[in-house]
Amino acid sequence: MSRREEIRVPELAEPFSHYTDAVRADDLLFVSGCIAVDRDGRLVGGDDVVAQTRQVFRNVEAILAAAGAAIRDVVKVTVFLTDVRDRAAVDTVRREVFGDVRPASTLVEVSNLVVPGALVEVEAVALLRS
Repeated sequence: MSRREEIRVPELAEPFSHYTDAVRADDLLFVSGCIAVDRDGRLVGGDDVVAQTRQVFRNVEAILAAAGAAIRDVVKVTVFLTDVRDRAAVDTVRREVFGDVRPASTLVEVSNLVVPGALVEVEAVALLRS
């Protein structure tokens, strides 16, 4: 019997389109792309990719927590950058957030993100424990 559950975190900004913060499918959690916005949908961090990345991971961690997971449960991340040269700066934050945990990862450069001025977006897949 398969299980599907939509997860919406009221402390986060409303989604920009027709989606939810995450979807649980059996023991997997699919976290929608997160950008550096606060609860009101305002961009956090200005043009500082490190500050934006920290906010992005705060948002990801809030979604994980709402589903009963933590950053250690993440098995895959996809990182979208508007400038691939920011990879090293973003990686410093990833090391802070993940510590010794090393998820599978993909990094993609994109021309724009949904909020003007957003520099980084992260989506994740986590393994949920029963």
